[in-house]
Amino acid sequence: MPSNLRSLTWHELGLLGLICLAWAGNFITSKLALYEFPPFLFTALRLFLLATILAAFLKIPDRSIWPRLCVVAIFNGVLHFALNFWSIQLSTNIASPAIVMQSYVPMVAILAWWLLGEKFHWRTGTAIAVSFLGVLVLGLDPDILSNPAPVFIMLISALCIAIGTIAMRGLKMGLIEQQGWSAVIGIIPITLLSLIVEGNPIRVIEHASPTAWFGVIYAALIASLVGHGLFFHLVKRHPIAQITPYLLLAPLLAAILGVIFLNDQVGIRVWLGGALVLAGVLAIALRNLAKKNVQAPAVVDLV
Repeated sequence: MPSNLRSLTWHELGLLGLICLAWAGNFITSKLALYEFPPFLFTALRLFLLATILAAFLKIPDRSIWPRLCVVAIFNGVLHFALNFWSIQLSTNIASPAIVMQSYVPMVAILAWWLLGEKFHWRTGTAIAVSFLGVLVLGLDPDILSNPAPVFIMLISALCIAIGTIAMRGLKMGLIEQQGWSAVIGIIPITLLSLIVEGNPIRVIEHASPTAWFGVIYAALIASLVGHGLFFHLVKRHPIAQITPYLLLAPLLAAILGVIFLNDQVGIRVWLGGALVLAGVLAIALRNLAKKNVQAPAVVDLV
């Protein structure tokens, strides 16, 4: 570990535990809500609630960053979440989408090399290969083979968040402004997409249960505002590469919560593939941490 890094305190480790629990719980509450809300409508409701809460804190950005901000909003706020919730809705267990989502980390490394000319060490390349091998192993699970759509959709969702992450390079905005403007910009396109694909939402909204509405509120308030608020608090004090290894507990917690609360049946290949994916992500994070000049990239809204 570089000598300029300080260790996490017990208080900060506790905050990391709360973040992981908040993000893991989002998979469960979203899954329950998606029994009633179609995924694009669910995404639109989440963005509407976020935009309503954060509107008072937003300032008009400089004209020069609008193109980049719109790209981030579409890829991170709309496409990523719409596909993410669609995958969760279709999946027969929580473990698969929760783990496959982490493949965005090696995707960012590849896109940064391809689009930005950033080089990475052979160890990072090996970690990327291990992560994608894990996705392949996970995909060979009999339940996944019989229903591959959720994994493919989540891989596209991960690619969208990776593209959005690259676009965020140089976007000098705080967490509140970034989340708020992504929500404001994304409301219209995701609402139109929901109307075209899913039809009139009025009847669904009128008959939605408290459980479904709790899922919307949890996704916007607990997972996004509280979870990412605590995350932003920590990355202001520590490099993101120092934080990332602890956050790998979130998909593991999500898988365990799925088994406990949703009676998920998770095959051995899913666990083995998941271990490879997370091992690759961990290796990339540790490699970043080992660099002399560790800088935190932009904060990404994943869940």
